Amino acid sequence: MARRPLILNAVLMDCAGDIAHGLWSHPRDQSHRHNELDYWTGIARTLEAGGFDTLFLADVIGANDVYGGGPAAALRHAVQVPIGDPMLLVSAMAAATRSLGFGVTMNTSYSHPALLARSFSTLDHLTQGRVAWNIVTGFADSAARAMGDAAQIPHDERYDRAEDFLAAAYGLWEGSWDDDALVIDKAARVFTRPEGVRAIEHKGPWHRVSGIHLQSPSPQRTPLLFQAGASARGQEFAARHAECVFISGSPAQAREIVRDLRARAARHGRGRDDLRILVGVLPVLGRTEAEARDRFEEYARHASPEGGLTHFSQQTGIDLAALDPDEPIVERPTEAAQSFLEAVTKRAQGRVWTVRQVRESMRLGCRNQAVVGTAVQVADALQAFVEEADVDGFNILRTVVPECFEDVSALLIPELRSRGLVRPAPAEGPLRQRLFGHARLPANHPGAAFRHHPALQEA
Repeated sequence: MARRPLILNAVLMDCAGDIAHGLWSHPRDQSHRHNELDYWTGIARTLEAGGFDTLFLADVIGANDVYGGGPAAALRHAVQVPIGDPMLLVSAMAAATRSLGFGVTMNTSYSHPALLARSFSTLDHLTQGRVAWNIVTGFADSAARAMGDAAQIPHDERYDRAEDFLAAAYGLWEGSWDDDALVIDKAARVFTRPEGVRAIEHKGPWHRVSGIHLQSPSPQRTPLLFQAGASARGQEFAARHAECVFISGSPAQAREIVRDLRARAARHGRGRDDLRILVGVLPVLGRTEAEARDRFEEYARHASPEGGLTHFSQQTGIDLAALDPDEPIVERPTEAAQSFLEAVTKRAQGRVWTVRQVRESMRLGCRNQAVVGTAVQVADALQAFVEEADVDGFNILRTVVPECFEDVSALLIPELRSRGLVRPAPAEGPLRQRLFGHARLPANHPGAAFRHHPALQEA
């Protein structure tokens, strides 16, 4: 079976320290400029010129305050704080580019379907269809408290609420407006045909929407849907709704996750080509192997393992600062992101992890292990990952910004292109059209059921 071109996403957050903690302190790193607009437009131009498909903007809405019982470590090491709103970055970057897609993280637990639907429809218009929504449900108690709740919503209930949220959003995006409702007839003085627009009446267990969608149909209607749930409940949600799913792990771990996701998707009537699965990778490149190794060691001198533990504590819901360094990390009930705790317990392939071992593994301030080498060596590793795990692309994680993306653009992507693994040049048009061959949700996607069918209503 011929494989489609691999999808390449660059991953960033609107902050100085997102994944590889501490590297903001490197002399060449520019992420401290994340509050400057030309920092983002410059990155967008670099990614587009280099051949990336999408800039994926991750996000959190609560402080990393589990480690040490407060936010001090996160503030000291810039662990995702201060952090800005990723939605506000996209318009400027879209104006500076023509083909680069933009994936934006928004939380279903603390948003309203009508407002989120309008925001994404607006961005989809302004970008000519280059927008994706990364659906998250949240996992931080700090976010819940910031939103006025005493504690985080229970893990599985967050996904139940997200199902209800999506039903309302699909109704607005897919069912409220006919394709030809917007006429803009100046001679007749009619902007929109009222009979082509209908109110949505959604009365779910958590969300209520009564009214029309305030935006006209955008190029994709529903934005391309990203999701990264890796727990059993999260995988079921992803298999039903997501078009691109983000995972992490070794090739062996990824292979099992991919098999499970594809089997779950099939049970929902979706085929292999309806779901693209991407794995995170952290490349450190050099023109020679020695140069790449030297660069890795240079980066490692600026990394913050304590920042990595601060982040990992938030992800697992366990204060790792309170544990004995040589105490095994064991599975326990938590309402945080369950997959992160599972990665060092039941999915650890028999290895017993301690806090000390986790810390020692964070050479670049995170649990993601770097792929270090020349473009040929890194491309070999990525190609082997694809063949072993059956993934469809990669989320390229940052080290020193922007040089990490410049290196991928100048060295790695040309090598991947020479092997026929990525598309020969950036393509324009709606993001879903480029990645899947159709601009709007396919008929077998659950969101398609919310489309208005006049013939059926008349019958």
